[in-house]
Amino acid sequence: MSHLENQTVLITGASRGIGAEAAKAFADAGANVVLLARSEDTIAELAGEIGDKALAVPCDVSRYWEVEAAVGAAVKTFGGLDILINNAGVIEPIAHLSNSDPDEWGKVIDINLKGVYNGMRAALPVMEAAGRGTILTISSGAAHNALEGWSPYCTSKAGAAMLTMCAHKEAAPKGIRVMGLSPGTVATQMQKEIKASGVNPVSQLEWGAHIPADWPARALIWMCSDDAAGFAGQEISLRDEGVRRRIGLID
Repeated sequence: MSHLENQTVLITGASRGIGAEAAKAFADAGANVVLLARSEDTIAELAGEIGDKALAVPCDVSRYWEVEAAVGAAVKTFGGLDILINNAGVIEPIAHLSNSDPDEWGKVIDINLKGVYNGMRAALPVMEAAGRGTILTISSGAAHNALEGWSPYCTSKAGAAMLTMCAHKEAAPKGIRVMGLSPGTVATQMQKEIKASGVNPVSQLEWGAHIPADWPARALIWMCSDDAAGFAGQEISLRDEGVRRRIGLID
């Protein structure tokens, strides 16, 4: 994984789950990692575990100026920004439309959709100036399939998937790779929230049905390699056994 040596990756939602696993995996591969999350103490602790190659930046991705400042901190500390991973996302509140809270519904859109836009908007000028870069966004099967009680999550993920395609069309001619990763169900805190809701078939899945969080992290590293170049502009699904084999997750 020498292709990541001294590269700088900014990861949103880095305090837990896929984001935290990705931070550790990219650091192990030699990259500088910039950890963004609202949980200041948690990302500070993770950055301390990783060492000098990590920078923790408290950030609410729904606020553009905070994301812009975080990108600026990455450039100031490490000299540039090579990879952006739009991972921050929430699923709660899980509720039927008829009794959903409008403000809480909107917060999901702010984080899951506007957060992706804010990351792209802040990172693209830096990458365009460098003539290269990679933007990876965590997608979901919910981007393409409606699920009971998940209207804000499905809507926001569908919008983020479209943003990925738009960004690819605009950025590919400038040397920037843009892709999405649909990991399937992952053994993270989000799945515990889904299980507790008891709503729709996903909540009925047994814990053993979910893949470990390090699988998406390893997939994200692979997506930055030459082997994944042909997938630019696409959404890669970890449900696909062929993809799992290509990444090296299964034999």
